[in-house]
Amino acid sequence: MIETDEHQIFRKTLRDLFEREIEPHVEEWEAARTFPAHQLFPTLGAVGLLGLEYEEAYGGMAADHSFTLIAGEEMGRISCGGVPMAIAVQMSMATPALARYGSVELKETYLAPSIRGELVASVAVTEPDAGSDVAGIRTRAVRDGDEWVINGSKLYITNGTQADWLCLLARTSEEVGYRGMSLIVVPTSLDGVVVSRKLEKLGMWSSDTAELSFTDVRVPVSNTIGEIGRGFQQQMVQFQAERLITVYKQVGAIELALQRTRAYLLERQAFGQPLMANQHLQFVLAELSARHDMLKHYARAAADAVRRGEDATRFATIGKLMGSRLQREVADVAVQFHGGIAYMAEHWASRFYRDTRLDSIGAGADEVMLRVLSRMDGYSVE
Repeated sequence: MIETDEHQIFRKTLRDLFEREIEPHVEEWEAARTFPAHQLFPTLGAVGLLGLEYEEAYGGMAADHSFTLIAGEEMGRISCGGVPMAIAVQMSMATPALARYGSVELKETYLAPSIRGELVASVAVTEPDAGSDVAGIRTRAVRDGDEWVINGSKLYITNGTQADWLCLLARTSEEVGYRGMSLIVVPTSLDGVVVSRKLEKLGMWSSDTAELSFTDVRVPVSNTIGEIGRGFQQQMVQFQAERLITVYKQVGAIELALQRTRAYLLERQAFGQPLMANQHLQFVLAELSARHDMLKHYARAAADAVRRGEDATRFATIGKLMGSRLQREVADVAVQFHGGIAYMAEHWASRFYRDTRLDSIGAGADEVMLRVLSRMDGYSVE
């Protein structure tokens, strides 16, 4: 991928916007364990961030996927992980299926205002007994005339306390396993939708996460996204978008972490010379930088594949697996090389260490990525 002048302008626009609208509030939002999505998202929507690849008819930019890559890299440079994750939910996790498969009415009612940032969206898939094994979900939507009656619960829902609507995966038939699921748009204002509790997390403090419960929630069947019974397949498409934006964010986050660590080691004096004079530190950072360069170019190859309309499953899977592992290693090195100051909760390296741990779990754990790859490459006996 070759960055054009248009890409560079877009990158600068986002970087300036994030510096102005997010960075001054990071400490406050981290302490509050949430951020004001309904205040921030309209600002992001105004520059097109929340609907980059979506149709212009619904307020999208109709841009190609390379702009999503640029956006992800710049989001990764934000000095906390929670807010970029929440933004990514809005643009690449809760809305792709609606944009691709939803009816005109659903897109006008929910997608368009979400692109503008007027509505906050969330994706509700994970349950207490169904994490990586999506086939194990138990939340049910039983048809009663022209309505679904939904009962169940969802766990670890990002934006869960602020969401105006959910892209919810539920069982809509008696078929077992991956069959018989549907994605349904569920407004959170409906009777029976309850935030059971706000969850405290190891990291990603500035992002609110919730457990939700559904008791006899009535939703029109017309709120079903696309074909009834195809929810699992649609959610797999959303997972791919989620994994790709995760990789793109990692490229930006790792780059910034290495830059900050280098600057500190050049400045910090020990034993009469800068810490960077230690050859071991030089070599560790050089190797991490080399691996980051490979991830960066792999991410661009992934973006190019998407732009060409190719199946990017392998790119998304490998990128997510290797990027998450590299990011964790960089975070560990950053803490070690900064020493005691990085063990303090308010230091950027401490936050980076806490926040980055999630990427090897969310959107498909490392082990799930390896399972997918083993099947693709013929190493599975299943």
